[in-house]
Amino acid sequence: MKVNMQEIDNIAQGIKEGKIAIFPTETVYGIGTNAFDDDACKRVYEIKERPMNKPLIVLISNLDMLYDIVNNVNELEKKLIDEFWPGPLTIIFEKKENCKISNIVTSGENCIGVRMTSGIIPNLLIEKSGVPIVAPSANISGKSTGIKIKDIIEELGDKVDYVLDFGDVEKAVESTIVKVIENKIYILREGKILKKQLKKIGKIKS
Repeated sequence: MKVNMQEIDNIAQGIKEGKIAIFPTETVYGIGTNAFDDDACKRVYEIKERPMNKPLIVLISNLDMLYDIVNNVNELEKKLIDEFWPGPLTIIFEKKENCKISNIVTSGENCIGVRMTSGIIPNLLIEKSGVPIVAPSANISGKSTGIKIKDIIEELGDKVDYVLDFGDVEKAVESTIVKVIENKIYILREGKILKKQLKKIGKIKS
């Protein structure tokens, strides 16, 4: 993957200012922007035609960002972080009071889905913009997840500010989403991280 750092710098600055970019993550292509920016996050919903009551996942690049936005990290959550981050595991945490994450991102709820990404491009964009990024899959809600860049550009290219084209994604496998409840792992969506892998870390809530 050859990365044009000047292009990354420009797009990261744009994201910080609330512009919208399509870029590859470690799972699928995402459509992302500044998770602190209400208007930008609302625009992501509009572009995807996504119901506003469906929260967005927030991507971070380091643990400092996590502790800035969540209230508490318990021992089982720490074990999950140690084992699977950075990588395709999204963990639902209690949102920190007065954190800067837009309420639009969390659909007004007091919890937030966070993933420390292992993707090269989102990591660079987060580090250089200095903000967490929302990055739902780059497709219209309800349609197949975008893995072919030509289709993504045809569907969404004229609705966003930037497209980072790194070719097709081989296989669309989304992140696994979990929440720790009563010291057990509750699997909300099984994706790239499998149930059998999670079982090695803690008890699974049935």
